[in-house]
Amino acid sequence: MAQFSLFDTGPQVLIDDASGRVVYTPDVVPAATAQDWFARLFEGVAWRGGRRLMYEREVDVPRLRAHFDLADPALPAPLHEALAAVREAVDAPFTSVGLSLYRDEHDSVAPHNDKLEDLVRGQPIALLSLGATREMVIRAKRPPRRVLHLDLAAGSLLLMDHTSQFHYDHGIPKQRAPMGPRISLAFRVRPIAP
Repeated sequence: MAQFSLFDTGPQVLIDDASGRVVYTPDVVPAATAQDWFARLFEGVAWRGGRRLMYEREVDVPRLRAHFDLADPALPAPLHEALAAVREAVDAPFTSVGLSLYRDEHDSVAPHNDKLEDLVRGQPIALLSLGATREMVIRAKRPPRRVLHLDLAAGSLLLMDHTSQFHYDHGIPKQRAPMGPRISLAFRVRPIAP
């Protein structure tokens, strides 16, 4: 099991082999900028909840969500700015951004991989973190069951290539200690609808 620290600087290559490439880069966005975007999005986005079937009963999704097409003229200004910062770090033609608001330590997302049919093959997923630091767990789907625990700090970028979605699940577990809110911006390249 690998544990990565908030005190490491520069890009950290977590995985780089036939199973995919995952790179974590702290401080892609300065702390003050990350805080400004967090505050503006926290107050300015129409967050929505959701329900899902789990263990044969319907439950609340344990986080709030929003989604924007990056070509939308109504795209909030902080998302324009965040897209520019991500594009400086990643050469990809991102077309959409999914936002997740983890309100406190009780909010989470179960281990999953992104739905491959919703992604353009060969294009990465870039996760920009704003707000409180939260742990992400990245776990191999097959033996040997490699597990990475990573603290996603405000202003950091986690880049996962397309191949990694076949071999790894990622999730944000619930925490025991009190935590402030966090917003995750997930930039993706979606297929063009026919």
